[in-house]
Amino acid sequence: MSRLPPLNAMRAFDAAARHLSFTRAAHELHVTQAAISHQVKALEQDLGVPLFKRLNRTLALTDEGQALLPFVRGAFEQLNAGVRELERFCAGGTLTVTAPPTLASEWLVPRLGRLHLAHPEIDLRLNASPRVVDMMREGIDCGIRHGEGIWSGLRAYRLFQPVVKPVCSPTLLEGEHPLRTPADLVHHTLLHAMDGVDEWQLWLRVAGIEGIDLGRGLRFENGDHAMKAAVAGAGVAIGRRPLINDELKIGRLVEPFDVSLGNQCAYHFVVPESTADQPKIAAFRGWLLNEAARTELTG
Repeated sequence: MSRLPPLNAMRAFDAAARHLSFTRAAHELHVTQAAISHQVKALEQDLGVPLFKRLNRTLALTDEGQALLPFVRGAFEQLNAGVRELERFCAGGTLTVTAPPTLASEWLVPRLGRLHLAHPEIDLRLNASPRVVDMMREGIDCGIRHGEGIWSGLRAYRLFQPVVKPVCSPTLLEGEHPLRTPADLVHHTLLHAMDGVDEWQLWLRVAGIEGIDLGRGLRFENGDHAMKAAVAGAGVAIGRRPLINDELKIGRLVEPFDVSLGNQCAYHFVVPESTADQPKIAAFRGWLLNEAARTELTG
């Protein structure tokens, strides 16, 4: 025959062959005994051979039925294995996440131990990149972005809004030119992070400070490197709480001024619309939103 018999008929044959009973097969498949009998009879007619010997109170496989059974059973085992693999893939498996380098190293990575405890089925692969990646094209499942929360083709969930202020080593509060007011920055080296907009220009405008040459200073690939240079006393960087909370708490960094950069931007969890409700992504999103809520409560 040129086509496969109906799947329901094959399932009826498999169940009846295992139980050697139409009644018990019907109970397993939640149908009537008459339905099993009808499906098996239709299958025999399609194949043109008898599959069972109908005895007085039981069934027996014919030679043709015994020849067919291993292939039918193997096919259903393969289908079951495929479904289990799909469930494993959707519920767990590798989850590729992109995030800005500073947020990844200072906020996300220290929390990944709690992710593993909550969701051991998720194997996370972190892509810490300053680029705004094309998730679908580059095989990225989801990510964290800083912005207003509107990106074409992506669903965005607000995590938290950072407090943006200059930070430096406490050693710069002393010496020949101690930092007391924003105007004192003219005597110090500015540390610039190149993985986004240069926030020095925005902050100086809010602080009302002119005469600072933004062309000078040290420039780094990402904010994480700028923070390390600030801790070492190399200059003054723009920091984002809560990403630098630990450095502030132990006194490796201080905020010399009260002026902060206010804007509508926040960190958001982002995911393509087409895959936003996949179980493993939903699980990670729920965990991440909970961590963000804890961050905003504790600062």
